[in-house]
Amino acid sequence: MASGKSAEAKAIEAQGPGNADASDDGRMAPRVTLLLRTAKLTAGDREFLCIIRDVSATGIRLRLFHPLPEGATLVLETGNGDRYPLEPVWSYGENAGFRFLERINLGRLLKGPYEKFPKRQIRLRQALNGTIALANGPVDVTFENISQQGACVKCDRHLAIDQMIVLKAGGLPPVQAKVRWRRRPHYGLIFEQTFQIEELARLLAP
Repeated sequence: MASGKSAEAKAIEAQGPGNADASDDGRMAPRVTLLLRTAKLTAGDREFLCIIRDVSATGIRLRLFHPLPEGATLVLETGNGDRYPLEPVWSYGENAGFRFLERINLGRLLKGPYEKFPKRQIRLRQALNGTIALANGPVDVTFENISQQGACVKCDRHLAIDQMIVLKAGGLPPVQAKVRWRRRPHYGLIFEQTFQIEELARLLAP
């Protein structure tokens, strides 16, 4: 870490993984454990899946699945679309601790995405090219975003609602999917078999 860190950041770093955060006046901020709360971390112009492990009013611990770009601006986005600028403090294996750069509403963060988006999955914007297998041959598609349960793709070919396709792209295995909605040239696909978060995170890793 660069010199000139705040007293709060130094206190958090000194505590290491698994301990409570420290506030500016040295008191310990109560930490709430949040196992398996999926979120995404924006690092510059890239997006990464992560899991919120625990959080307090001053900082948060995340499980990451791959290294983050050094020097990138970091923003955590939760399932309801709220965004939290972060500063890295420590890392140990796949776990890393961060300090919030702005005052947060801890109660809102703890509520999660389910009130507003009861079935919404974290979506990653990915610059992926792929194909879908149709009866008359493969058709090129580009991804707008992807989640554990589905994807939004752009395709010049007409696809029917509920049409079954096989999607192939990048490092992903062939995926059977159904067309759930269309707003040509964009189509929403739902996968027949969902990805585990760790599986998808590693498949989409650089």
